[in-house]
Amino acid sequence: MYRIQVEHVFDAAHALLIRGEREQSHRHDWRVVLTVVGQHLDRDGLLCDFHELEAMLREITAPFDGGDLNTTPPFNTVNPTAEHVARHVGEHVCACLPDSIRLERIAVTEAVGCIAIYEPEGVTA
Repeated sequence: MYRIQVEHVFDAAHALLIRGEREQSHRHDWRVVLTVVGQHLDRDGLLCDFHELEAMLREITAPFDGGDLNTTPPFNTVNPTAEHVARHVGEHVCACLPDSIRLERIAVTEAVGCIAIYEPEGVTA
């Protein structure tokens, strides 16, 4: 089994709804770590090109970068928690990956020591 990771950081504000109360809007440098797994390397000895995965993360998070999650779909209708951000990114990554690799996890850090992880069910490479 082979496993590779790439990281991407984007800046965005959000204000969570917690127990019926909206918190004050605040910004984070959101750190996203994408981990993929697979059984086989290609003829160049790669599981997947790091640059392709980095570009994928940039494209998925581009609508959020520099903005306010609360006003950006899907978070204009979904509480913009780190857990929801991780799931959103993970589901989009899964839809874009070649058949030879699988998403193992997306880890989203919104503040130092505060990490939400999304792992799709049934991941087998």
